[in-house]
Amino acid sequence: MSHDSMFTVTDWLFGVPALLGIGLYLFGVYRSDRQERLRRWPRIRIVWWGSGVLLSASALVGPLAALSHENFTWHMAGHLFLGMLGPLLLALGAPVTLLFRALPVRRARQLSRLLRSRMAGFYIHPITASVLNIGGLWLLYTTGLFAAMHHHFWLYVLIHVHVFAAGYLFTVSILSIDPVSRRFSYPYRTVVFILTLAGHGILSKFLYAYPPVGVPIEESRAGAMLMYYGGDAVDLVMIVLLFRGWYLSAANVRNQILT
Repeated sequence: MSHDSMFTVTDWLFGVPALLGIGLYLFGVYRSDRQERLRRWPRIRIVWWGSGVLLSASALVGPLAALSHENFTWHMAGHLFLGMLGPLLLALGAPVTLLFRALPVRRARQLSRLLRSRMAGFYIHPITASVLNIGGLWLLYTTGLFAAMHHHFWLYVLIHVHVFAAGYLFTVSILSIDPVSRRFSYPYRTVVFILTLAGHGILSKFLYAYPPVGVPIEESRAGAMLMYYGGDAVDLVMIVLLFRGWYLSAANVRNQILT
């Protein structure tokens, strides 16, 4: 498949679900706001969700997608949008919480049972999500997968879906903004997060010294630096959110003891 035809297909394959995701979210907000017993859905969450969808889709649809196919530095910018910043903004949109508010009671109970299932618990576990996230990146960039995905459309799609899904699962497993099957302690999540940061940082340094197959050394170094410093910026936001949640949780416990 030629590059032009590939991007025509991916524009439809990823662009339509992105628009659908925004539309369904807005419909969920409408359903939620109609219920008098509930407070209005925070408008800032709509901004987070819409921004997350657009940033994630930009890695696969439009000019950035075309540039990332030709240049490793642009590819890494797309990776940051698709696997880190986009999922963070989507998580801040709290889509599962909105879904609970918008669904009928019977459907909401079915969703609750699904979230409590063993399979959901396995994938949302911080360690599982971390391995899928960082392990997948190591596999992509240190084997022939990176070069192969530019020649096989199905592999290109599969890898990018994995990067997005793994990034989102990792984000929600650490921040736990939405309801999850099991909410792990803040110290536990912090340790997993720190280890994941180390894995991401080591990979970026590895790519600086050892480019993926077929990538010029100059592009690899520029992309590795973007991965390192851009990833640190997103991780800093996650650290602030994680520690803020930890502080508020400790404050609530302290207030309950005092009262």
